[in-house]
Amino acid sequence: MRTASQAQNSRVYGHAITVGLIAYGVVYLLVAWIALQLAWGKSSEEASQSGALQELADKPLGTVLLWIVALGLFALVIWKALELAYGHLDTEKKVSSAGRLGMYLVLGISAIRVAVGSGAGSSGGQQSMTAKLMENGAGRVLVVLVGLVIIGVGVRQLYKAYTKKFTEDLTGGVSSTTIKLGRVGYAAKGVAFFIVGALFAWAAIDYDPSKAGGLDTAMRTIKDQPFGAVLLTIMAVGLACFGVYCFSWSRNAKR
Repeated sequence: MRTASQAQNSRVYGHAITVGLIAYGVVYLLVAWIALQLAWGKSSEEASQSGALQELADKPLGTVLLWIVALGLFALVIWKALELAYGHLDTEKKVSSAGRLGMYLVLGISAIRVAVGSGAGSSGGQQSMTAKLMENGAGRVLVVLVGLVIIGVGVRQLYKAYTKKFTEDLTGGVSSTTIKLGRVGYAAKGVAFFIVGALFAWAAIDYDPSKAGGLDTAMRTIKDQPFGAVLLTIMAVGLACFGVYCFSWSRNAKR
């Protein structure tokens, strides 16, 4: 217990969290950039976290940067694990911390896979898995439930944007600009999660696995709507705001 407390209060631990949140912000900025390219032209990468990692890999020193991102994300995993184990959290915060831990872990593993040249998964892989689940009634129900859970996550993000509840993650004294970036960023994430969840649920209801997918599928669905390029641009700006917010969060993270 004492060792864990000492680790949480150490300077190295604080720097690791800072690097991790910066890395998380970089991923979202890259997602926003790919989405913007998709809105007004063509993009060879998926408009998703996986696509962002692949985009990073294609840059000079990309492999080195990917390893830094991966280490930063695993620092965030340790942060949330210690928070769950030793933090005095209510049930709501425990669920939130567990969800973030899983998200950081998956993204960190994806970064390592891209760094070693194994890829990071894709919407096609998700659709294949969804197709297998939909081969029987119980699987279809599971896909609908997954979709509803993702929709719930989206609603939660929108709630955090509306109520500014995300400020509970910050120490005092942050600027009004940081709050505005957070509200816009969380709202954009909420809309994206809501669309992803709705696509999963509808895929099961409509017996069509091709309609299920991750963030890239959601972005392309937006692009196919009337005024889709404009809508997708707004989404890209929102996700970019979240990426920039993460930089401020990294300096003011409550731990």
